[in-house]
Amino acid sequence: MISVKNVINELIQNNNNLFKSFLSGPSYHYKFEGIKDFKKFQTVIIIGMGGSILGAKAIYSFLKYKIKKEFIFVDNLDEGFLKKIKKEYNLSKSLFLIVSKSGNTNETIINLSYFKSFLKKSNTIVVAENKNNFLSSFAKNNEFTFIKHNPFIGGRYSVFSEVGMLPAYLMGLKPENFKKNLSKLINNRIFLSNSIKQISKLNIKKSKTLIFFNYVPELNDFLFWSQQLLAESLGKNQKGFIPVISNAPKDHHSLLQLYLDGPKNKIFYVFSSKEKNSMKINSNFFGKKMKHLIKKKYHDVKLSQKNAFIETLKEKKIPFREIIIKRFDEDTIGKLFFSLIFETIVLAKMMNINPFDQPAVEKVKILTKNFLNSKKF
Repeated sequence: MISVKNVINELIQNNNNLFKSFLSGPSYHYKFEGIKDFKKFQTVIIIGMGGSILGAKAIYSFLKYKIKKEFIFVDNLDEGFLKKIKKEYNLSKSLFLIVSKSGNTNETIINLSYFKSFLKKSNTIVVAENKNNFLSSFAKNNEFTFIKHNPFIGGRYSVFSEVGMLPAYLMGLKPENFKKNLSKLINNRIFLSNSIKQISKLNIKKSKTLIFFNYVPELNDFLFWSQQLLAESLGKNQKGFIPVISNAPKDHHSLLQLYLDGPKNKIFYVFSSKEKNSMKINSNFFGKKMKHLIKKKYHDVKLSQKNAFIETLKEKKIPFREIIIKRFDEDTIGKLFFSLIFETIVLAKMMNINPFDQPAVEKVKILTKNFLNSKKF
């Protein structure tokens, strides 16, 4: 049985900077007070890929109800989306935040080039490693605000560093609130031991797919962050499993038959939430034929569907975990981020693989550059 102590030691020994990022205090390379003038912008365009943007996107979606600004996330090579942004927003009055650990990410640089004419000293922040790379040189040559990316924290693990907390600060949130209770969580051996036990019971070795079955729309982007974390950290040496995000109850009407009666090679993480100001169903015209919907709320229907799904998983002896979101605040999503990182390290130890590298991805990056240079595409 893997112990909590061994997992924590793995974090400290292999990536002490990552461990420090969980703790409150001066764990950043930059003091956010130095960029307080940028908080005046009501529209913020974040340009990045993968771990450089998914954490911020998850925070924005989960806490959007309390954020008074609009954040636009440019995280793909989507020409139509770029044109839509230019058409619908006043870009001269928008803040641009460009994030790339390496400072040489092709997609980030290409998307940045599309907005080049709108970039000014007064509306541009660049986050990258302070090395000889494109973005650090670009920022310094144009006198843009430059923030050093911690070189010892990989992109997919960087949500508690400048990469996630700087956007949170610009959203009007307090970065310290995301990790104010993480020290307690790290020292809560009972909680962490239970996490390890739950993972051990899921029969990871026989599973090919992990389904995030999600009844909470505000969690969708957090699950995309989780998808990258698990896929890049564990998909090595013919090991790992495919993390799939499945939206419920929509997927009750498309994928549920396969999930429940198809190959038994899947694990389910079922996400739901406590009711929060759910709308009442307009049932005036239902009549007696739909009496089960009268005086019900939207949340009542989703809760009944979730309970029915879990009951069926039990009957069919399909492994699952249930996660219930009780509050939508910084502390909750901070604990979610930490829990997934901790459990990823646990899974890596079970599979005897290194969770911090990504050798296959690096090979594709090199080949892509070779193809572009040779014009053979």
